[in-house]
Amino acid sequence: MEKINLYSRGGEREHGSAVRDSATVILLREAAAAPYEVLLMRRRRNQSFMAGAHVFPGGSLEDADKGPELAACLGGVHSADAKRLLQEPDLPEETARGLFVAAVRETFEEAGVLLARDARGRLVDLSDPGMLSRFAAYRLALHGGEITLAQLLRREGLSLALDLLVPYAHWITPEVDSRRFSTRFFLARLPEGQTPVHDRMELAESCWMTPRFALAEHGAGRIVLMPPTLKTVEELLAFPDIGRLFDVARSRRIFAVLPQAVRTVDGFRLLLPHDPEYTLDGYRQPPHRGETTRIVMEGGIWKTGTA
Repeated sequence: MEKINLYSRGGEREHGSAVRDSATVILLREAAAAPYEVLLMRRRRNQSFMAGAHVFPGGSLEDADKGPELAACLGGVHSADAKRLLQEPDLPEETARGLFVAAVRETFEEAGVLLARDARGRLVDLSDPGMLSRFAAYRLALHGGEITLAQLLRREGLSLALDLLVPYAHWITPEVDSRRFSTRFFLARLPEGQTPVHDRMELAESCWMTPRFALAEHGAGRIVLMPPTLKTVEELLAFPDIGRLFDVARSRRIFAVLPQAVRTVDGFRLLLPHDPEYTLDGYRQPPHRGETTRIVMEGGIWKTGTA
């Protein structure tokens, strides 16, 4: 079956659409003039996938994320806990735990923020120039495959602070797309003493924005938010502060969101599972009062709307 890459620069057609597990982190911080801000990072414009888009840090689950080498370096969330927190009872335990690990690893690789604790339970603080320089070197070595995350943690006597991650959502790329991911979205606060820095490899810049400002910039065409990011940022508007957001996230039901791509004259519209016209069995949800139910492209910009 021919597939179209909805998120590519040119809508290239490809064959095959295996779904890859992945994780992404909605990194948040308090702000003086606003309730909170979210970290968005712009992908380089020369990339074939989501070129130029502003995204949350994240990436694919790797075999090492699930491996036994990391088992002694994990804190706060055990394998059974991971399944329960993700609300995916059929997910293999090593995969569930690995998704938490992937979220931390990708946030460090892409944003330079490491959610980890030392032997005394203190969160990693990179405000010291020497520490910052050392961990920047680790980050490059990790990117280059010269060191594993487990080796880094053992050298520094650290354990990953998986309990700082709060599962928020689960999005699956539409079946029409040529590159498909099953992505778990996590919330996390920016640790004190750490400052995000984009990797300058896949990412060209990083910035803190309030959800309202990010949506305004996207609507004006000054930044690009792809459908899952756009819908997530829109949802964040409902929360007055980080505390309330985390409280709701810890108690809410997480449904897998598989948008249904419907062909239109101009391309596609994406129906969300609570849209009245959504027909994919196993993913349909009851109406969400007051929420937008579909995402369409108008004038080259993805926009949320209702039926």
